[in-house]
Amino acid sequence: MKMEEMVIISVDDHITEPPTVFDNQLSGDDYATAPKLKVAPDGANYWEYQGKRMRNVALNSVTGRVREEYGFEPTNLDQLRKGCWDVHARIGDMNVNGVAASLNFPSVAGIDGGLFIKAEDKKQALVHMRAYNDWHIDEWCGAYPGRFIPLGILPLWDMDETAKEIRRLADKGCFAITMSENPTVGGMPGIHTGYYEPLFKAAADCETAICLHIGTGNVSPHCSPESPVEANITTMPMAVAFGAADWMNLEALQRYPDLKICFSESGIGWIPYLLERADYSHEQHHVWTHSRQYLKGLKPSDVFRRQFYSCFIDDAYGLRNLDLIGEDKVMYEVDYPHSDAPWPNAPEVLWKSAQFLTDSQIDKITHLNAMKAYKFPMFDHIAKEQLTVGALRQQAKEAGVDTTLISTGGAAPLAEGEEPRPVTSKDVIEMYTKHAAAAYEAA
Repeated sequence: MKMEEMVIISVDDHITEPPTVFDNQLSGDDYATAPKLKVAPDGANYWEYQGKRMRNVALNSVTGRVREEYGFEPTNLDQLRKGCWDVHARIGDMNVNGVAASLNFPSVAGIDGGLFIKAEDKKQALVHMRAYNDWHIDEWCGAYPGRFIPLGILPLWDMDETAKEIRRLADKGCFAITMSENPTVGGMPGIHTGYYEPLFKAAADCETAICLHIGTGNVSPHCSPESPVEANITTMPMAVAFGAADWMNLEALQRYPDLKICFSESGIGWIPYLLERADYSHEQHHVWTHSRQYLKGLKPSDVFRRQFYSCFIDDAYGLRNLDLIGEDKVMYEVDYPHSDAPWPNAPEVLWKSAQFLTDSQIDKITHLNAMKAYKFPMFDHIAKEQLTVGALRQQAKEAGVDTTLISTGGAAPLAEGEEPRPVTSKDVIEMYTKHAAAAYEAA
């Protein structure tokens, strides 16, 4: 196989939503009370919903910008690549990056639907959450059948409605939902309490995958305040191990052995050790801990390889140890438009790590595993030969997709003789605090 012959599905990308999300979905009071994108006096966009303002519309949507301007800018849709928020431009950005299909997580709604889960008026929130799902499936994914894997958010405050929504989404062809890897962080019940049994049953019945995105629960701790922020960025994927250990010990997985759990933006290199350690810990301690989840004789690693999927951006170490992870459960991601995204060079980055794999393994990792996990019949819509890296890049060339890097000025200029200093963990925490505070100042 040549690099140009790969068919790539990215199972972790993001939407920076346009202001029109609810325009075609709602009317009357339902529309009037829906989230609205507005502009602050300083020109920054923010979303307003149920009296709360979120000034993070473009946070980390930095793909296509000069690297010197990565960070917490830009703050307005006009400062972004259009592909961040416009589905037609997104297709162009996917083509030039050789990506056949993409699964997109929400931004304003929260990666785990947190905007609606935390809303005070739950009756309104249920209406708006369903409308968001309909926009995502019908307008965003529906604009280009076969190019997007639909993903739903759930009203987790009500398990009856959650089960109904999973089944409603499945009827619309959506077989992926997202939730927090650790709901207790957001004040919700934990996954071992029995509260989510209707969710697990509905997902198993519909063959719907549960996506657990990094940062929705167990956030990797920042290092010392003076530490360059790369230290934190380096360890972020490994924080997924906490959630993986938690979910591997979920007793419900024994009742629903076909339930699919997908770790998003997770990396894979840490998995072999986690599985080895989990098996040892169970064997060494289960007698006194009275663990019940493995009474059927399965080891934690058996359950992981049976029911868990993971993905990676650039993980040569993990691919070299693919036999210890399972070639049927590894998928690829780009993470567009976040700062880790290798756009527009994803095929080159992937090929460098994967070229020693067999053609069969490459096909599984690049697209077949994703199609299976999310019940996504991509080739029913578009012929395979039209979705290869080479074919898509040729389409982008013919369409004149512009990859010129964006610059809007970046940081304040340095004084004469002043040297730039490393961005530290403390700086990033202060940036988060500043943006959170600004959300309530933009009247």
